[in-house]
Amino acid sequence: MKRIVSMLACAIALPLAAPAAAQGWVPQKNVEIVVGSAPGGSNDKTARTIERIIVEKKLVPVSITVVNRPGGGSSIAFNYVNQRAGDGHTLLIGTTALLSNHIVGSSPLSYTDFTPIASMFNDYVVFAVNASSPVKTGKELAAQLKADPQSVAVGFATTLGSHNHIAAGLLMKAIGGNARSLKAVAFKGSAEAVTALLGGHLQLVTTAAGNVSGHVAEGRLRVVGVSADRRLGGTMTGVPTWKEQGVNLVYGGWRAVMGPKGLSPAQVAYWEGVLRKVTESPEWKADLEKNYWSDDFVTSAQFRKDLEKDYADMKAVLVELGLAKQ
Repeated sequence: MKRIVSMLACAIALPLAAPAAAQGWVPQKNVEIVVGSAPGGSNDKTARTIERIIVEKKLVPVSITVVNRPGGGSSIAFNYVNQRAGDGHTLLIGTTALLSNHIVGSSPLSYTDFTPIASMFNDYVVFAVNASSPVKTGKELAAQLKADPQSVAVGFATTLGSHNHIAAGLLMKAIGGNARSLKAVAFKGSAEAVTALLGGHLQLVTTAAGNVSGHVAEGRLRVVGVSADRRLGGTMTGVPTWKEQGVNLVYGGWRAVMGPKGLSPAQVAYWEGVLRKVTESPEWKADLEKNYWSDDFVTSAQFRKDLEKDYADMKAVLVELGLAKQ
């Protein structure tokens, strides 16, 4: 009888133990943070900042590796992560390319094929020219684009229809031009586009402020317009916004951490907690300021709702600009 009672007690306890174990999920092997662009750009900086803080603060019990898989406008990275359904050891630096690639038809994958974990920050687009360029202001750039769009080769990462491309297209639309007349050149990463601008192979690069601030400080590049609602700090303090120059343009892109499709609630909750600790650290706040990133930490449930709206809004813009797949 005692053995029967003991067996019954174990049977009752099992259903209770299973959820407790699930709630206690922790990674058991190396974690990969996958980046869809080459080293040196803002996506890569995001991954390496997160990785560095997690390691320094010992926020996870396993090792973490940043894996760069550039190409296909981030599609190679998206495919890589998509093949690891339910694996909480694979994270992705998510960008608006998850939306735009699907809308323009360059990838069958969309945000619905991944698990949103957290949006980390917003990154406003800046418009940079070579310091030797005759273009000194945003107004002069706008005038040249309006008069002869093909005279301005515009470089950006990581693909046609990316948020950096959209920023250039929105500038054309705001000044009464046609976005499809832009001379657009896509690169695997913003670092490559900046290198081409420094070499005189481009007339303009649209990118994140952090990707060009060092070159601006050294006098090699000049930023002529910022698509933020107010001026940025640091080396960008003296750069007027587009609105200050009479152009109605405010636009940027979010950076997020996402997982493969099929992550469990326990896995999502674990990474939400880790990333929240990352964003609360002094090191993260210092990097936000250093890279001109705008703090915008949003966790999974709200982020999923935001993605639905962002997709609809971006599709409307890309259709208007002639870039959406018909």
